[in-house]
Amino acid sequence: MLIVVKETDDMFKQKRAKLYEKLPDGKVRCNLCTHHCIIAEGEKGICRVRENRNGTLYTLVYGRTVSQHVDPIEKKPLFHFYPGSTAYSIATPGCNFRCRWCQNWDIAQVVGERQLEAGEEASPEEIVTAARKTGSRSIAYTYTEPTVFFEYAYDTARLAKKAGLANLYITNGYMTEEMLQTFKPYLDAANVDLKAFRDETYRQYVGARLKPVLETMKLMNEMEIWLEVTTLVIPGINDGEEELKDAANFVAEELGVDTPWHISRFFPDYKMTDLPPTPVETLNRAREIGLEAGLRYVYVGNVAGEANTICPNCGRTLIRRARGRMLKNHLQPDGRCPYCGAAVAGVGMD
Repeated sequence: MLIVVKETDDMFKQKRAKLYEKLPDGKVRCNLCTHHCIIAEGEKGICRVRENRNGTLYTLVYGRTVSQHVDPIEKKPLFHFYPGSTAYSIATPGCNFRCRWCQNWDIAQVVGERQLEAGEEASPEEIVTAARKTGSRSIAYTYTEPTVFFEYAYDTARLAKKAGLANLYITNGYMTEEMLQTFKPYLDAANVDLKAFRDETYRQYVGARLKPVLETMKLMNEMEIWLEVTTLVIPGINDGEEELKDAANFVAEELGVDTPWHISRFFPDYKMTDLPPTPVETLNRAREIGLEAGLRYVYVGNVAGEANTICPNCGRTLIRRARGRMLKNHLQPDGRCPYCGAAVAGVGMD
């Protein structure tokens, strides 16, 4: 049930939510993410930024940005979507996950009145104008979980599309099909964080389930949204060889061998400061596992050195990157390898 209402007088503090349904006794069911929170009057959902006020669901973060920044698109990371371009990146407070290793915990996990009042108020029109002034090719909804600021992202994305800008979701993939279908006309690319390939890990460390994330990625793939996948490899949590093989096989078999898989290095943070950084040899082995599964583009991130795109046909270096930036693009204008003519998967690869 999609509830669409007009804005109230104060856009930033009184924005009524979409994608929810009214229940008896003044409760509401939020249909934005797979938690499907049933929220009593005066209470908030798991994300802590959607509140039931007298039987009407409100978003508390519409237009309230805690981050506006211009990033190389490679830092999202999206390596096969307009490489070398910049993405105007925005976030509001809140998240529907409880990752114990969260690296943006101060804006994603610690949500109270101070955090909701912090940041800069910016309308969707102002965001699109700022993105165009900076020469960005796209707007990225990122840093925190963009699903929880759906209404703000949706209104911005519609304006961005009209202005010729692409829209990117950097997400945990826990949105409902209803939400994704609603956003589909405006969503061009996504990077989904596959946090583990064991349901018990999701339940214990994240407060969610694995299957909905896998279903989201398959649905994005069917919708022809350009998709890349990131897995933060954490010592003792999700770094087992069999688990990495299962994840690699899923990406190759269910999403396709042209789907880029980013293997990222863990550094201690938030509630996991007792673990060491991921050994580089573990990351290199994970990359080998991805290639053995048939994936054509597997990248190691959060490490020193280059993360280059290699031609899957002739093995020559096509795009050089370091420190989250593109250094050199050797692709031909038609996105093909200049050495053997093989096509390289992606969008805007010229």
